[in-house]
Amino acid sequence: MKTRTTRSLLAAAALATALTACHSAAPREATAHVQAAHNGEAASATRDTDTVAAHRTAIIPRPLKTQAQRGQFEFGANTPVQVNAGQAGERRVADYFAAKVQALRGFAPVVSEIQTASRATRDAIALSLEPDLAIGEEAYVLDIQSDGVRIRARTEAGLFYGAVSLWQLLTADGGQGATRIAAQRIEDAPAYRWRGVMLDVARHFRGVDEVKSVIDQMALHKLNTFHWHLTDDQGWRIEIKQYPRLTQVGGCRILAGANGRDAQGKPQPYCGYYTQEQIRDVVAYAAARHITVVPEIEMPGHAQAAIAAYPNLGVTDVVRKAPRVSPDWGVHTYLFGVDDSTFDFLENVLDEVAGLFPSKYIHIGGDEAAKDQWIASKKVQARIKSLGLKDEMALQSWFVGRIGQHLRKHDRILLGWDEILEGGRLPANATVMSWRGTAGAVEAAREGHDVIVAPDRQLYLDYVQSDRDDEPPGRFPASTLRNFYEFSIVPAELTAQQSKHVIGAQANLWSEHRRSFDRIQTTLYPRLDALAEVVWSPPSSRDWNDFQQRLAPQLARYRAQDVLVSDVAYAVSFKVIDGADGQPQLSLSNQAGFGEIRYRSDGGEPDPASPRYRQPLPATPPLDLVATPFFDGRPLAAPRRFSARDLAVLSRRTSAGLRPCREGYNLRLEDDAARDGGRDGERAALTVNLIDPCWIYPAAALDGIGAIEVQVGQLPYNFQLWHDTDKIVTRKAVQGGALEVRLDDCKSAPIARLPLAAAKRSDGITTLRARLPAHSGRHDLCFVFASGAHDPLWALDAVTLHPPE
Repeated sequence: MKTRTTRSLLAAAALATALTACHSAAPREATAHVQAAHNGEAASATRDTDTVAAHRTAIIPRPLKTQAQRGQFEFGANTPVQVNAGQAGERRVADYFAAKVQALRGFAPVVSEIQTASRATRDAIALSLEPDLAIGEEAYVLDIQSDGVRIRARTEAGLFYGAVSLWQLLTADGGQGATRIAAQRIEDAPAYRWRGVMLDVARHFRGVDEVKSVIDQMALHKLNTFHWHLTDDQGWRIEIKQYPRLTQVGGCRILAGANGRDAQGKPQPYCGYYTQEQIRDVVAYAAARHITVVPEIEMPGHAQAAIAAYPNLGVTDVVRKAPRVSPDWGVHTYLFGVDDSTFDFLENVLDEVAGLFPSKYIHIGGDEAAKDQWIASKKVQARIKSLGLKDEMALQSWFVGRIGQHLRKHDRILLGWDEILEGGRLPANATVMSWRGTAGAVEAAREGHDVIVAPDRQLYLDYVQSDRDDEPPGRFPASTLRNFYEFSIVPAELTAQQSKHVIGAQANLWSEHRRSFDRIQTTLYPRLDALAEVVWSPPSSRDWNDFQQRLAPQLARYRAQDVLVSDVAYAVSFKVIDGADGQPQLSLSNQAGFGEIRYRSDGGEPDPASPRYRQPLPATPPLDLVATPFFDGRPLAAPRRFSARDLAVLSRRTSAGLRPCREGYNLRLEDDAARDGGRDGERAALTVNLIDPCWIYPAAALDGIGAIEVQVGQLPYNFQLWHDTDKIVTRKAVQGGALEVRLDDCKSAPIARLPLAAAKRSDGITTLRARLPAHSGRHDLCFVFASGAHDPLWALDAVTLHPPE
């Protein structure tokens, strides 16, 4: 099955037609009923051809208040967009709106400036900034009547968001040319003032145009804070004029494994950074879309790239030579020293950063600062004693406090991960970003600090979205679209007064396992849509079914903008199960539980007239089944295929379909070479546990089985696990290394060994085969590598059971 997503949803645009109720005919009864239920109206009212239920299916995030009106507004190439003469803010919003309409509908409405006294709004769209309007800073009122549209707001940001909502309504049908939308009145305002997304460009660098693409989509979802993770152990990505080696040295590394070698086997540097001119360009681009760019400069940990460039910044009596810029993921032990000269460096860097970013917040990291080098350093220990501090935790708190004092000279607020709470003495005006669950948010809010919630298990985008075979690389457990949508921002432990310190939430996209921009996009979208609703709309208005209906036209908008988006929430999954008669059957489902699954058994792509899946199907080879979910007759995801030429194929399990022997440190990793061992071509995604590479094939049907076929690959062990390193399980090598197959219990004697000699000669995927002794019934099969070392990291790609050869 393919991993490509909704770029192949060629028909998705038309789905919105049934969702927007913007055409003259009444909506279908089922859709009308859903819309009416959310508006407190009887379903019959929505079937009136002149009164259409409010367009909640067309806007993400869901507006605060929507009231249906009678009639429809006709929008076409001759519809003017009117602004007050001399009103630069109105003009900027109008021009942005016209450009966005041009991109999707194929024409740009004319923007005209008129005198306020003679303002004419009939059959026009009028934008109006009204500073005395009794609404919030980012709020807006969108009034759509049959004879005109008016957007009103106190600020340009509010006017911008109103224009975005109108644009969503006008593009919801997925078509080009003129359109009609239902009359309605929308009063809208955000629930939180921090609505953020973080992009890590230290691990894998992203170009300016790619960063702007993310900012574009944030703006269209009313998100207002772009947190730019610019420095880490694996790269320094921002030009600092006073310290050129930060980018000359710290901006390059040699990737681990085959990725770090060219075709001749020579080391191939991986480099990238932003010039200060590029930084200013991105900041201005974001500001024009009412997005603040918050830079992050990591300290005192995650500093290896900086220390590689300037070794004297480190703990010099412990580290005697410059480290390399790290090719590894995980927790590193290189920390900045605490000499005055190091603080001179950090303050000079922050001076240049403050000159580039107008944001009132500057993020200084503060997370995962492993104290090993500080503990081992006589110089650091002497500094702790001279400062009268208790320990290294208190030293980090002192470190953060000193940096906070410097930032106050620039009238900036220090922002850091929740570890900055440790050791006490946090600057009074510091803001805490809580990532290790919400405990940090609770502690900070109780101490009177503003907090931003960004818990890893709930709002980290580097977690996989499913356990499907075609799931791209990432961390486990899965963080689904619904998980994002159902996230609650305010921790239950906080009182009403303490909750006022929760200023918003943020999703974080760490890029260790996101090597390409395609992967960045499918990681972000559509979970970004769920995030937008979480941080904008009040929790009481959330409705999972309604959200999915509104998401359908949004998927079409992504496609029309040439933006990749994951369709994994709706993609059909196939599972081989036992039927009542003992014969294998094929069960079909999708993650979201939304839509009608249609299928064809002749290998062709289903359409709305294809048979609807209602119960498990016979799994009788040869089988070539293709299935697609539909909603209101339109596809929700790209077709997925299940092919089986014989019964052996029904036994095939990929590493994603096997069960790890233990929880924790389970990852889905992209191979560092193509399947054939080359540099180009499809790469395998291998699910493996970093501590104990061990897999279980549960309840394998072994009747009539006499052989096993296993695809295996090897990955560079570029992971630093800090104090968990000594927990890594290695198994004594046998016969030069082998994959062992054990029955029922992973500690039992092997029933088969598959030598790794052939696999050692290839960077790609190798197929191994062996005989299995005869067994009857169902048994768990356990797979472990007896290789004698944990590097390289051996991993399974797939397992297939065969009859005796």
